[in-house]
Amino acid sequence: MPSHLSADRPAGRSPSGDSPVEALIARTRQLRTDMDAVRRDTESNGSDPEDRWQRALYDLALHHLEDLDEHLAQLREGPPPAAGSPEALPASPASPDAGPAPAPGRIGSAEWELLTDEVRWSAEFYEILGMDPTAHALTLDELPSLVLDEDRPRLTVMVTDCLVDGRPIDGEFRITRPDDGTVRTVHMKGEPVLDADGNTASMWAVLRDVSELRRHRREVSETRDSLRRGRPARSGQGLVVEPQEAVLPPWHGFLRLPRQGGPGSLELAAHRLPSSAPGGPAGGDWYDACELPDGETLIAFGTLTGEPAAVASGTSMLIGALRGMAMAGAPPGRTTVWLDDLLRGSALQVSGPALCCRYRTGTMTLRWSGRPAPVLFRDGAVLTLRSPGGQAEAEQRLEAGDLLVLRTAGLVTGVEAEHRLTALAGSLRDESSAQAAAQVLADAFGGDRSRGTGCFLVARVHDRHG
Repeated sequence: MPSHLSADRPAGRSPSGDSPVEALIARTRQLRTDMDAVRRDTESNGSDPEDRWQRALYDLALHHLEDLDEHLAQLREGPPPAAGSPEALPASPASPDAGPAPAPGRIGSAEWELLTDEVRWSAEFYEILGMDPTAHALTLDELPSLVLDEDRPRLTVMVTDCLVDGRPIDGEFRITRPDDGTVRTVHMKGEPVLDADGNTASMWAVLRDVSELRRHRREVSETRDSLRRGRPARSGQGLVVEPQEAVLPPWHGFLRLPRQGGPGSLELAAHRLPSSAPGGPAGGDWYDACELPDGETLIAFGTLTGEPAAVASGTSMLIGALRGMAMAGAPPGRTTVWLDDLLRGSALQVSGPALCCRYRTGTMTLRWSGRPAPVLFRDGAVLTLRSPGGQAEAEQRLEAGDLLVLRTAGLVTGVEAEHRLTALAGSLRDESSAQAAAQVLADAFGGDRSRGTGCFLVARVHDRHG
């Protein structure tokens, strides 16, 4: 089988003068325009769950078409030169000829030679992985260094099956981009390249970022589940599920702060626990984290109770006020008191506890105020932390490998819950990522949510650069 990087050919032209690819691009763009017009005609105020489900499906279909249009455009352009070749070297930032970065949805190409250890990546492959295009392309042994710990076995199986058994590669895994620390989901397809004797000589693959596609699919699934549970507008339950998600921070599941990483940085992951009872009440849990101008990291968590629509509005108000206070330099103790005053003075008729923390990477020091206090896991043990009252603050020096858990009030309280947390300490110690630790907690406590939802925010202290 010829090399993928050199085997692609622009499609030949049809008798009419337009290539088949050009015709497909025109049809795709017309379909996208028509679908977008239908979507706009069906827009509503979003209060009806069936309308939300339809809108989510339209968005998913449009995203598929946008990706298809981008892929067809790449076919029209022909195969890209491998990164590092003279024609593929990136222009200097100061050069007026510097082109835009590869657009989302573009596909990167790569090939790994097994006998010579030569690796060739296209510029798009570097861009998708968030790597400097002048850096050396990673070997198959080095590639897992970008992959989340829990997804590495999946990649290993795909590559081994390809090289040993000659099976095609077709699967997804999550990576952490070195340039900005964000986690993205990528889809890889590839095949082995055989020599004259039928032995595997190399492996080629194409890669694309499917993070947005997966997000749209989750939205479709969530709105479908909402429909199955019954119309929230009639029952008064569940109405806040979609608005609540909409006002939470845009990073939702994963974040690294400070973004440049390094020892002492925090890897954060959030996990929401839906009610285990059909039609159960919606949750008013909220969380936030961001990097502050003074170099500290803000972490906050809270729970609101009240009417669903008021909870969603209150969440948006609190997160905005919280960030404003933190950016202005307000300490945690003062911030929690002000947030409480803000709730009591509003007309939303919502209430609930809040916890505000500030973390300084250089000294690995955490200061906090509010409730419930964080739970600290260290070396397989649980360290009990307390929150002072009023504007007073508590302080704790963290260590590399520490796991900090912020959680819904009432989710892990009481003697029995304390014992269960202690029993989980060993399992959490063995998890190398915040996301995996959050999943352990979700598995342990998810079955308890017969009376409502719950939420965890997990922060792990890094002990290495990355």
